[in-house]
Amino acid sequence: MDIAAFRDGTMSKKIFGKLVPLLVQKQQELGRKLRIMEVCGTHTLSFSKTGVRDLLSPYVELISGPGCPVCVTNQSDIDQMIAYAEKEDIIVTTFGDMMKVPGSRLNLYQERANGADVRVVHSPSEAVELAKKYSNKKIVFLGVGFETTAPSVAVSIKRASVERVNNYFVYSAHKLTPPALCALLEDSTHQLDGFLLPGHVSVIIGRKGWTVLEEKNVPAVIGGFEPVDLLTSIYLIANEMNEKKRLIRNNYPRFVREEGNVKAQNLLKEVFSVCSVKWRGFGTLPYSGMEMHANYQQFDAKKQFAIEPLKSRVIKGCRCGEIVKGKEKPFACKLFAKVCTPENPLGPCMVSSEGTCFTYYQYEQEKESVGM
Repeated sequence: MDIAAFRDGTMSKKIFGKLVPLLVQKQQELGRKLRIMEVCGTHTLSFSKTGVRDLLSPYVELISGPGCPVCVTNQSDIDQMIAYAEKEDIIVTTFGDMMKVPGSRLNLYQERANGADVRVVHSPSEAVELAKKYSNKKIVFLGVGFETTAPSVAVSIKRASVERVNNYFVYSAHKLTPPALCALLEDSTHQLDGFLLPGHVSVIIGRKGWTVLEEKNVPAVIGGFEPVDLLTSIYLIANEMNEKKRLIRNNYPRFVREEGNVKAQNLLKEVFSVCSVKWRGFGTLPYSGMEMHANYQQFDAKKQFAIEPLKSRVIKGCRCGEIVKGKEKPFACKLFAKVCTPENPLGPCMVSSEGTCFTYYQYEQEKESVGM
């Protein structure tokens, strides 16, 4: 499918022209702007980068939600992962966006500068290859992600099992997205009119993976990331508000199916078990995490060698916990763009390209200063 059709400026203008009267109507009914949460960090980036956020700003308050896996990882997990790097017999492997995430003492870049063996890999399978190459070392892969990246980690664990790579381990900090949205809906102080659901996660779990939101009767649409995707998704959310019984709408059918990727789902069920885990900003959420299944616990870093990290501390003044819940915008943080920048991040929301603070730093600062 030609992606250019979803970036067509003429088509975007036509959709926006049809969207405005609906948004004005809803605004009049509510006596305020619509409050729509985009759950995916890539959506946050797309809204700002394409200018669609500015187009919608008179009618819709777009709220960035818990769509960055690095950002929602609890500080105790971050510190535990960094603690592995301090052991001489361990090689820590990770995706690049974990390297700058601040620990309570140091980050992984700083640990590597101090002599730790920390390596950036492009896939978990690359970490398995390192384990085969360095059989005298323990290779720990830091598994941080949602339903999107967890299947590739599951593949690596199965491969290590089949090939008997007994020195490969995973620290699983994987999380399930729907429970976080349910927690937000249960917050009586958080007024949300609808959700723009993440396209990448939905490729795995399918439209059916979000049916828990139908039970809560909240307007929600699965959307893509181009201007036409964004505008039509907002139209569908606003239109769904008129319905007594709200359904999950799939506005990303070129990639998302009703059942999702069943093969990937079955793989996750085989390798992982659902568990309760701590999220940054949320506390412990029931049935929202993925820990290693009993059949694969020999590859579970948490089970095989516990390392006591330093007592976790949170940077004073950092508002990441409130920002990932959409309760505050980055501008409310006194550290934002002053002492906390992408070059010197004090909180995880400024580290990842999916982090709300990172996006606002790149695209929204000037608008805020001139009162847009």
